[in-house]
Amino acid sequence: MNDLTVINTEKNEEKQYVVFLINKEYFGIDISNINSIIQMPNITSVPNGPEYLLGMTNVRDRVIPIVSLHKRMNYGEECITKDSRVIILNLENDELMGVVVDDVKEVIKIANDEIQDSSPFVKKEESFISGVGRKENNLISIFEVSSLIA
Repeated sequence: MNDLTVINTEKNEEKQYVVFLINKEYFGIDISNINSIIQMPNITSVPNGPEYLLGMTNVRDRVIPIVSLHKRMNYGEECITKDSRVIILNLENDELMGVVVDDVKEVIKIANDEIQDSSPFVKKEESFISGVGRKENNLISIFEVSSLIA
């Protein structure tokens, strides 16, 4: 009988991440969570909404909320420039949400075993970050999309 070798491919599996800037820091979102990336649209305000909710916009005949990651992450007000973009995220139940970022840089691959926990001092359930990857000399904080909704 032949000996069987079990290979754990999940540990070394590479995922693609869209890398973007917020407040001159690098962040990444798993590309499977991204519906599209668009230039800054017209945004309609929502009265009495949370401070981080910039408003709503129409994307391909769907009204979606637009969230300021600067405000959501307590970085203060963002400065919208020609490089600012909205990343449209796929949420549960076929819902969409847009997040404003300062600049979208690139798509990179990072192996699962190259992503480390962000910090022993920060609980994952209290952070938007699920881990930290590295590309060249830059640390890339990996967003946990589900935590942005709460």
